[in-house]
Amino acid sequence: MHKKRVFSGVQPTGNLHLGNYLGAIKNFVELQNKFECVYCIVDLHAITNHQDPKDLKSNILETIATFIASGLDPEKNIIFNQASVSAHSELAWIFNCVARIGWMNRMTQFKEKAGVNKENASVGLLVYPNLMAADILIYKATHVPVGEDQKQHLELTRDIAKKFNNDFKCGNYFPIVEPLIPKEISRVMSLRDGKKKMSKSEDSDQSRINLKDDKDIIDKKIKRAKTDNNPIPSEINGLENRDEAKNLISIFASLNGIKVSEVLKEFGGKNFSTFKNKLSESAVEKICPIGNEIKKLLKDKSYLDQILETGAKRADLIAKNNLKEIYEIIGLTKFT
Repeated sequence: MHKKRVFSGVQPTGNLHLGNYLGAIKNFVELQNKFECVYCIVDLHAITNHQDPKDLKSNILETIATFIASGLDPEKNIIFNQASVSAHSELAWIFNCVARIGWMNRMTQFKEKAGVNKENASVGLLVYPNLMAADILIYKATHVPVGEDQKQHLELTRDIAKKFNNDFKCGNYFPIVEPLIPKEISRVMSLRDGKKKMSKSEDSDQSRINLKDDKDIIDKKIKRAKTDNNPIPSEINGLENRDEAKNLISIFASLNGIKVSEVLKEFGGKNFSTFKNKLSESAVEKICPIGNEIKKLLKDKSYLDQILETGAKRADLIAKNNLKEIYEIIGLTKFT
């Protein structure tokens, strides 16, 4: 039996937003009281697209500040940046040799990110899922919190674990990792288009609520958020084909830790102007303290560096021990 351990990683994109918080970080905070958790800032994944070196360093620190400001305990959890633990890259190469090209070609996220010009996409973007599998399995993680858009990558991780265990006849050396998918909300959509995921890359800043936005900015963005002319329904089936309405109601539910059905029961029949006032109050109450703490933590970069260094040492100890076993299983010799 494998020890229950959660692994998850967040790319250091900088200026994290409400979607990042509700879709991932809020769940991380809840999981830290139920599992042994390893949380990684996946800076190696970030460079599958070109990054300005100064921005990358800054974004790594902002991401760790966001983790801590949101309630992650650096003593209870292992928190570090991916590049500090070389075993991730070493195991990723081994998985490059275990995984099949056909598996990579079926990854829909590569097709979406590479677009029509996939011949010019980096090789790193293509084999990104193998590094993701290495991130998880180097710690023999048993559970991974994922959104809907990462389920295919997690399934690949399971396939790689099974193939490795079978190819090298090592029983269940790697666990077959299980997904942890939030029941109520895993994707937060744009405030301007309910069919698009909330994203930093969208041109309009009005499409997202950034975690460092102040009260006035949050109020304005929610008031301007796209809705329709119909009142809020009392039943869930009344949200069908109403993407923007469903998005705002889901956000309210997640911010308040309640079910969508409870929101509809309270606000059913009311117009969105009334609802938006309440949504704004909830967003300000939850997001502004986090944003203020992020700004405070970013003034003490040595403290953030210390958290990353301590976390890297803890992660490296686990990863090196497992990598030594993996080398022995496949017949490689490692003298250092």
